[in-house]
Amino acid sequence: MVGGGKDAFIGGVHRIAARLDGQFELVAGALSSTPERSRDSGQALGLAADRCYGTYAEMAEAEAARPDGIEAVSIVTPNHMHAAPAIEFLRRGIHVICDKPLAATLEQADEIASAIRQSKALFILTHNYTGYPMIRQARDMIAAGDLGKLRVVQVEYPQDWLTEAAEATGTNKQAEWRTDPARSGAGGCIGDIGSHAHNLACFVTRLKVESLAADLQSFVPDRRVDDNAHILLRFSGGARGMLWSSQVAPGNENALKLRVYGEKGGLEWAQEDPNYLWFTPFGEPKRLLTRAGAGAGAGANAVSRIPGGHPEGYLEGFANIYSGAASAIRAVALGQAPDLSVLPGLEAGLDGMHFIAAALRSSQADAGWVSL
Repeated sequence: MVGGGKDAFIGGVHRIAARLDGQFELVAGALSSTPERSRDSGQALGLAADRCYGTYAEMAEAEAARPDGIEAVSIVTPNHMHAAPAIEFLRRGIHVICDKPLAATLEQADEIASAIRQSKALFILTHNYTGYPMIRQARDMIAAGDLGKLRVVQVEYPQDWLTEAAEATGTNKQAEWRTDPARSGAGGCIGDIGSHAHNLACFVTRLKVESLAADLQSFVPDRRVDDNAHILLRFSGGARGMLWSSQVAPGNENALKLRVYGEKGGLEWAQEDPNYLWFTPFGEPKRLLTRAGAGAGAGANAVSRIPGGHPEGYLEGFANIYSGAASAIRAVALGQAPDLSVLPGLEAGLDGMHFIAAALRSSQADAGWVSL
């Protein structure tokens, strides 16, 4: 693992997700921005002293040379530190599992893309919400034509944790880097959670955003990145949509929601109640589909671990990305073609980066329409 040391929220989430199905073992790390903290974090996690590295470069060189070296690396750093370690490990043929978004800038994203194309190693992006069973169910139902031709896609992701200037307190490291354009990229809320909403809408519908009109705001005084976004979307195939992401919406924690409507019916899903999917055929009563319940299809059941009625959520959805990555890595090791059909990778990463860049361009042009 690169990043994810002491007190790092997302590092702990990745470690739990990687271990949940017994597919990965954490054996090496460059876990912090200084050698001292990195080694302290590694030893606190029980890593062998000689595999607690001071830097990612030191780790990549040493692990590539070991007969028992790592097969994959998980990169869980702030956005501006995705590119350099990803490129270094890819160059050495080590599979990369990277937190989203792909990078802080389009230039960095292009550098990662070039490294991926020149490497035999896999690159997987942890857009974790795509791992929820009922999201897989929704994707399969749309592909099967249950909604008919798609017309409307509505997605939102409101939070409230940046309603005040948490980055100015000196005690909230997450707020500090996520509102610093040098580390997060020029997009704040749009890059942090708007990218999740965009990815989820595209993953479920299998449509691409072709153009958008975005109105981004920084409501908190002196904040250097956006903290709220309203965006109109035009999708391939003629569907229209709206995306709202906000980190200044009191009363919302992680209220990611998706609604998709076609000529034959509609679907509704909410991340805070993820085991349920509402399906409404036009002119008929709403139908509640449940994880591992009656009506759940093979795609959803394949990523469900326990019987219906026992809730699964964020960590399990995240773990489905890691387990899918493990299966793909094993296939490569056996000389087989890996199944990457539902694993986010370079294409999803580049789509997300172009979405963020287009939203920023549009907002700077007074919410004018721009193409991706």
